[in-house]
Amino acid sequence: MAEDLSAVARFLYEAGTLKQTRRTGWWMAGVRDPESVAEHSWRTALIATIIAKLEGADPERAAFLAVWHDSQETRTGDVNYIGKKYATGADPQAVTADQVAGMPEILASAVRELVAEYEAKESAEAICAQDADKLECMIQGIEYKAQGYENAQRWIDNSRGRLTTKSAKELADAILETGSLDWLRTALGEKQS
Repeated sequence: MAEDLSAVARFLYEAGTLKQTRRTGWWMAGVRDPESVAEHSWRTALIATIIAKLEGADPERAAFLAVWHDSQETRTGDVNYIGKKYATGADPQAVTADQVAGMPEILASAVRELVAEYEAKESAEAICAQDADKLECMIQGIEYKAQGYENAQRWIDNSRGRLTTKSAKELADAILETGSLDWLRTALGEKQS
């Protein structure tokens, strides 16, 4: 008899809500329509692979952690730093346990372990994923600032200051020295300004 996957199906629909869940901290910078949690998580996973590879950690594991790092926000919403000062009750591991309840144990335990590892901030991969989260926020801040949101500078500075790995710090410096459209100029064979 096939295993009941209805809890997994429900979670997949739930996970889809992250495509509409906005990152609320950007509202304080004046961004009217900020990126979604899903958009943030996607680039965070890419960055995690890069940092992990440069740090000698497992890039697949780091990306896996990054993909799940904000999955609890389907139930809590995106609570920014000032909000966390007042709303401290949402434990990511407790939310995850509720989210995976009823799933086959092989899946539920894997997700619980991923979130616990990320939150513990002890493994090399978790540290890389944490840095990727901060670096993605820095890049997004640069992009918002280029769109005229001058208050995004605070997020750029704070995110850069919270990086811990050597590779993330070096990558942040390179990003800060690179224009957000330099990739396009390079692809078109244009001279860099």
